[in-house]
Order: sequence, then C-alpha cells, then structure tokens
Amino acid sequence: MSDTPASTEIGDRAAYAAAVQTAVAASAAYYGEGDSPLDDDAYDRLVRGIAAYEAGHPDDVLPESPTGKVAGGAVVGDVPHTVPMLSLDNVFSAEGLRTWAARLARRLGREVAAWSVEPKLDGMAISARYRGGRLVQLVTRGDGAAGDDVSHCTGMILGLPGRLARPLTVELRGEVLMTRAQFEAANAARTAAVGTTFANPRSAAAGSLRTRDHPYEVEMTFFAYGALPMDGTDGETAARLRGLPHSQIMELVAGLGANTTAATSAPGITATSLERVLERVEEIAALRAGLDFGIDGIVIKADAAADQADAGLSSRAPRWAVAYKLPAVEKITRLLDVEWNVGRTGVIAPRAVLEPVEVDGSTVTYATLHNAADIERRGLMIGDHVTVYKAGDVIPRVEAPVTHLRTGRERPVEIPAACPRCGDGIDASQQRWRCVRGRACHAVVSVRYAVARDQFDIEGLGEGRIDQLIAEGLITDFADLFTLTYDQVIALDRMGETSTTALLAAIEGAKAKPLSKVFCALGVRGTGRSMSRRIARHFGTMDAIRAADAEALQEVEGVGPERAAVLVAEIAELAPLIDKLAAAGVAMTEPGAGVPAGREAGQAAGAGAADPPLAGMSVVVTGAMSGPLDGLSRGQVNELIERAGGTASSSVSSRTSLLVAGEKAGSKKAKAERLGIETVTPEEFAARVAAFL
Repeated sequence: MSDTPASTEIGDRAAYAAAVQTAVAASAAYYGEGDSPLDDDAYDRLVRGIAAYEAGHPDDVLPESPTGKVAGGAVVGDVPHTVPMLSLDNVFSAEGLRTWAARLARRLGREVAAWSVEPKLDGMAISARYRGGRLVQLVTRGDGAAGDDVSHCTGMILGLPGRLARPLTVELRGEVLMTRAQFEAANAARTAAVGTTFANPRSAAAGSLRTRDHPYEVEMTFFAYGALPMDGTDGETAARLRGLPHSQIMELVAGLGANTTAATSAPGITATSLERVLERVEEIAALRAGLDFGIDGIVIKADAAADQADAGLSSRAPRWAVAYKLPAVEKITRLLDVEWNVGRTGVIAPRAVLEPVEVDGSTVTYATLHNAADIERRGLMIGDHVTVYKAGDVIPRVEAPVTHLRTGRERPVEIPAACPRCGDGIDASQQRWRCVRGRACHAVVSVRYAVARDQFDIEGLGEGRIDQLIAEGLITDFADLFTLTYDQVIALDRMGETSTTALLAAIEGAKAKPLSKVFCALGVRGTGRSMSRRIARHFGTMDAIRAADAEALQEVEGVGPERAAVLVAEIAELAPLIDKLAAAGVAMTEPGAGVPAGREAGQAAGAGAADPPLAGMSVVVTGAMSGPLDGLSRGQVNELIERAGGTASSSVSSRTSLLVAGEKAGSKKAKAERLGIETVTPEEFAARVAAFL
C-alpha cells in the first residue's frame, strides 16, 4: 500500500474555496446529526487535496480551512476538557509506519521500548467522568478543547457502567459505536418512528448521541481506550494513571468494569519490535470482516508513560501515537436498479445494481440484498444514494439509503408479484422467497450444476445439450439422465453413433460416483462441496442421511441448529428425486465412511496408524497445481486435504495453518507471508500427503 494516498485535485482558488466550504459542511453534518453527504474516504481525499493546495499557495489559505484542526474545525463545544482530546496522525503503509517510528526515536533520543497495538474503532470519541465511582457526565470530543454534554445518553450505552467496581474519581476516554446488530435494531426503530434509516453504524451513533429527545429507543456500545486523572482524583490514583504503561492502564480500566477491546476477537497487545507491530496490524486487518463493529485502522502507541511524556503533543495530535489506516470498506454510491434472480433451488434473490464505485481495492457494481423484506425494512428506492459495505472476501452489501440526499426523483423498488423467471406463484412464507415450482423453475441450472466436474462430472454433456434435452421433454431433472435410451439420444441434433455411445457410457459411469458427489449434485441449500463431503463421510449412505433428524445432523462439523432444520426440510423435499436416482441404479454410498480421515480400508500401510498429517489444520490452495497434483481440480485438491485430516478453506486469515501456493499464487501468498503462515509448493504438499493421493 502506498503511503501517499489519493487526494482530490484542486486546480484554482475558486475550487479551493468551494472545497473548504464542502469539507466544513460535511464535517459539521458528521459531528452533528451524523448525516454527512460524504463517506469517510471521500472526505479524507478532499481534505488531503485542500492541504496539498494550501502547501503550494500559502497566501490563499482560508481561516475556516479544516486542515490541522480536530473535527475539521466544524464543531465547538461548551464543556472544556480536562486535557485536550486530540486526533491522530495517519500512516498508510509499513514503510510509512517505519518512517514515523524513526522520527519518534530521533525525538526521544532512544528507541521506543514497547508498543501498544489496538484496533481503531469507527465511532465517536467521548469522555466519561466518574466521581467516587459514579458516572456524572459524558462529553463529546468537539473541537478537542471542549465538547458537548451528552449525559442524557448514559442509559443507552452498553459497556459504560453507571458505577465503577471501585469508588474512584477518574475520567475514562473511549469510542461510542453501534455493533452490526445494534445498527439493524436502531434502523428498524427509526424507520418505524420517523420513516427513515441511518446511513451507517457510525452515523447512527453520532446522531443518536446528539439527539436529546428520542422518539424511539437505540442501544450503543462503549469501548474505553484510556484513562486519566481529573479534579478530585486522589494522589495515589493520579500517580498510577500518569506513571503506568498504557497496557496496564487498560487492564486497570477493564478491572473497573468498563468495556475494552480485550473482550473482543481483536484485543490490544504490546510488542517489543516494529516487526511484531506490523504482524499485529495484518492480524487485525484479517479479522476486520468478522468483527461485529467497524474499524478503520489500527492505533500504534508508545506504551511507556515516559516515552509519551518525552514525545509530547502537537497542536492536533500526540507525537507518540499514530493510526495505521486500512482501505475504506464503505462508500456512498447510487442504486441504479434491483434485479430479481432465480437460483437453481428456486430461491428468488434480489441484487442491487450500483453506479460503479471502488471499495476495499476493487470496483463494486453489484451488491447483495437479502430479500424483499430487507428492501422494505431499509426503505430503499431506485435512484437513492446508498452506503455500500465490503471487507476482505465478504460479498458487498447495501447498508442503507442516505435519505437526506434524496431529490424527489427516486422511485420505489418494484417487488415481484410472481416468479420473475416462470411467472408462477411465489412462496413467501420464509424470508427467502421461492418459486412454488422449486427446482423445477430453473431445471436447466440444476442439471448443469449436477453434471459439472465436481459433482457427477459427465463428459460430453455441455450446456447446449442439456438445454436441448429439456426442450425436447426428455428430462425434467438430472435423475432423468440415468434413464435415457440410445434411441432418444441419437435422435438429438448433431448426435452420431460414436458420440451417443460415449455420452451414455459417461452417464452409466457416473452411477458409481461416491455419495459425497451425489449429495453435492442435489444442491441442498446450506451445503456445498465441503459440507457435502462431511455429511457423506459422517453417515456413509443416502438412507442414513434421509433417516437423520436435526439432532443427528448437528453431529456433523459445521452444522448448527438453524442449518440442521434447513437440511431436514430440504432432504424431505428432495425425496422424489432421490428415489428416482436410487431406482436408476445410482450407488449413493461413501467409501471409507464411519472411520477417521486417513484410515480407510485399502490405504497405504501406516497411513492410519497415527493422526493424519493435516489433522486440525486449515489449508488454503492457490495458484496452478504442478507435480503429482497437476491436472487436479480445486475440488479434488480440497478432497485430498480432507482425506488427510485437514479443513479446506478458500481465504487466508490468521486462522489459516498452511498455504499451498502454485504458480501465479498472487495476493493470497503475499498475505500468508505477512501473517507468518507456512507456505509450501504443490510438490512439497504432495510429499506430505503422499499416502492419501
């Protein structure tokens, strides 16, 4: 990542003045009602452009310019802070962090002894003042020197105790934000009360903090990031707060009963080297998509109180702390349309068509919309400006419309009254709508999926031939393939004796496919190739799967109560298709089922004598396979991983144990190296699992 991030280009004085006005108005809206017309990335680019123009034209600098000011200079509170609440300077790359750390070392005249590394929470900074252990006042950051009293919100904020575990007089500082669940609940309440939604969790927290008379209830969460003495703090406590390392202050704060990141999956740590700091940056970044609250970076601080005191402060930021900013995962763009697609199981899924926007390093044109109820709950309209969220491998999703940007030209999203594919009725009894014809609605897709390489792998049965078989009425589902006759097939267009014989032989050979392939071909909702393999190996036969209730299915790794209920219903619905497969002679048994991975009958001697080589490991495969693995599909390599006791995964994270990197491995290999994950070539991996090939 470059440490010279993009900025808005400003060409002349008039454009500069307009940019300053836009930035100040956006900052005032953000810190006021939380409804800024600019997302964070657009605002940051604009301010960087203003700063660049000012550097080249110092005589043109306007006094109201947001550069160098806390909150962009747009907010002035009336409650003075005991100690200024400053912003943080930013870096955007490992090289930028090293440069900043070297500058700090020169200022101190020594190397920093230890670093504190914590996620940078995407919320609103507040000061919580306690006297004798009782919460007496909440104050926003404001302009850094003074903020607004928002004590009316104390009962709405989780993690901020009304009384501390000890009767101390102390000031806690931290961020107030909304978790994903709190944001959903706040939007539902706001929509019911006033008919509009919040744009995103950050805006929801900002607006809710400043609203004194709520016509609806909201809930927020507090995470402390520091503590300091205030007027009335006893001498011993004041001395400890001024002398303890930051890491120990956070332990003290947690012991008082306040919420800290220590209770999350991305806790703060201390590090004694900059390399470990950078490792932790990558670890937290990898966790970002799975957190239930937003982060926009990682905060790195000198841990020791002496280092902090000697480094001092600038006018807007401490010199001993910096924010390592992560790529934006949230942008504002326009909703152009909503498409309604029918999947192979008959599920009707809406998809947002967006004005293209770059989010988290990739251009986003489409985003997920869960169902019709989700569209109505969010109050989406065609033409709306919408907030789009994406992180890592997560599919982009539309969060909410930015309602204050509406022009009156927006129009409602048309919700289909009938199946958009076949025109038949819609089963709307579940959140995910479904065509009443189920899989029969989109039989072509179901059959194409079933005969693909990772399922039945029937050579010679391409998409055109499947379309023809369905159009001629010879098949209605993939089970009908196994009852096709020579006369039916040779009568098809461009089918001669040789091709007919070859196709029927391929179909006959597919009858012997293992249960895992057959079950995957069924396209059961809530399963894929990996889950199908786990289910098949657990039960061994299709009859055993059909006899299993929800409780029995939950014994399979990765199957919880909700998925088990779906599986039971799906398997019951598929009974006629399964019966047809059985009648046609499809085997539907799993070799080696019921024994631990790597202990199948007939395996190489010694392969089952001990734990298999990948036991307990999460393995990711990327790039082109070579050597003994040359020619294997990704699904076949994943099957090999599971036979050898591992779990196949598609994305690299801090939980990944091993990366198999072939030629042109790309970004996954680079990420694994940054996280310190063991990486091997396909040949090295093949040698490790040789007994299972």
